[in-house]
Amino acid sequence: MNFSVLISVYPREKAEYFKAALESIWLLQTLRPSEIVLMCDGPLTEELEDVISIFRLNAPLKECRLEKNSGLGNALSKGVFECSHELIARMDSDDISVPDRFEKQLGFMEDHPEIDISGTDIAEFRDTANDLCSFRRLPSRPGDLLQFARKRNPLNHMTVIFRKSAVLRAGNYQPFHGYEDYYLWIRMIQQGSLIGNIPENLVFARIGNNMHSRRRGIRLFRQELKLLREFVRINFINHGEYFKNLLFRAFPRLFPVWGISLVYKILHR
Repeated sequence: MNFSVLISVYPREKAEYFKAALESIWLLQTLRPSEIVLMCDGPLTEELEDVISIFRLNAPLKECRLEKNSGLGNALSKGVFECSHELIARMDSDDISVPDRFEKQLGFMEDHPEIDISGTDIAEFRDTANDLCSFRRLPSRPGDLLQFARKRNPLNHMTVIFRKSAVLRAGNYQPFHGYEDYYLWIRMIQQGSLIGNIPENLVFARIGNNMHSRRRGIRLFRQELKLLREFVRINFINHGEYFKNLLFRAFPRLFPVWGISLVYKILHR
């Protein structure tokens, strides 16, 4: 089956992380993509350009360059249109896919034509993939994922594979800082799409040492409020679910680092 991989890279990414990500989706895969659509979100550093030059020699890179950094939602929205194939796999520019990731995911989508988007569990690490510190495991059945989606993001964004037509039918990625993926999944669900999840860690996700500090603050709190209000507006959650999410999702964004670390520890149990 032909499929595209959509990956966005921006100027602040580390070249060594980017190189490891590309190696994992091309050199080390048991099933290689037909094309890798690379969205360069703004002018890149010389080190990042060197990595691209190396992979340009033997990987099916399709480079699309934006004049200035415009944010993940905008870059991915343009990238979806650039993908040549109906099945599109997402990849982040600093994570690592396991060697049989695409083989398993393409097989899953072929066996489940009713599923429009699916993901996998992830193993999180700080410095190397051997330094695992946490896991994000999700429900696997569409019905369970639908209920889960009313309170938390039902898919690990860097792991998903989706049908291009279903994404475009739901309005594609849209700018929504920090929640571009979650907002898209819910709009897809509202359009009748089914979602699934493979209960295996098929991606090693790099979280860094300041993960929890990046998941707090007044800006993210306001974005949570905006997202929850939008979910009410489109009738995805009711007012009771809104207030519950406000308490357990939004307000913890204002906690100190130790507080939000405790919240994530409880949620990941």
